[in-house]
Amino acid sequence: MKNTCNDETAQHQLLQDLRRDIIMMAAHSGHVGVALSCVDIVAALYADVLNCTPATVDSPERDRFILSKGHGCMALYAVLARMGFIDRQQLTTYGHNGSLLAEHPLAGKVSGVECATGSLGHGLAIGAGMAGGLKLQGIGARVYVLLGDGECNEGSVWEAAALARAGNLDNLVAIVDQNGLQACGACEDLSPGLALADCWRGFGWDVVEADGHDYRGLVDILGRPPTAGLPRVVLCRTFKGKGVDFMEGDLEWHYRPVRGKERDEALRRLADA
Repeated sequence: MKNTCNDETAQHQLLQDLRRDIIMMAAHSGHVGVALSCVDIVAALYADVLNCTPATVDSPERDRFILSKGHGCMALYAVLARMGFIDRQQLTTYGHNGSLLAEHPLAGKVSGVECATGSLGHGLAIGAGMAGGLKLQGIGARVYVLLGDGECNEGSVWEAAALARAGNLDNLVAIVDQNGLQACGACEDLSPGLALADCWRGFGWDVVEADGHDYRGLVDILGRPPTAGLPRVVLCRTFKGKGVDFMEGDLEWHYRPVRGKERDEALRRLADA
């Protein structure tokens, strides 16, 4: 395991910088709440967990990360820039016509992006295929897939979950950004009584629950060795819009861009935090 952010001050500074980068990108698209919800998770992975660096990004031995909830890609781009996979200047092109930083990740175009995502429910199946391929080749790398809790309404997620358990894919880690909101409302209102932990256990997975905004806790949990024969899911309790108080828990920021006075106020609050 890496040890890039080994003190609380460095962790806090990294996360605040990433959130500022996201706010600046968010003038050109919606989904700012989605990106702020999961950026702690993506940062913990790239800074302190994944065996993948700009120098090893094409190595067969690298760990893989798939952002299945591709509409949260501002978080991924911000992290890739801070970790040296892409030039930070590229962030200023996000969402512009012809930019490689599209509103959903593009495969083969951006260093560190393993596959195109955003058709929700596909990422876990892709990750399971990668994990199975690594097993067949005798490569000890792991595959991490980040999903949304609303995304778990897709049947293809559970088909992939069943396949992963049947294949004993203990090199596969699913992470659920469990912020309780999806595009059209609260997850509980749209899928009442759906207990995700019980669902994953029912498919035979090793289930771990975590605070999705506790950086050191995430590093510890995501870096744990696998349980033999079992894929793992980490259910991360998060807040949509985390870090900007007037966005937190507000579904409106699933769609709205951040511009003008709202952008300035968001940046001010991040600076004061």
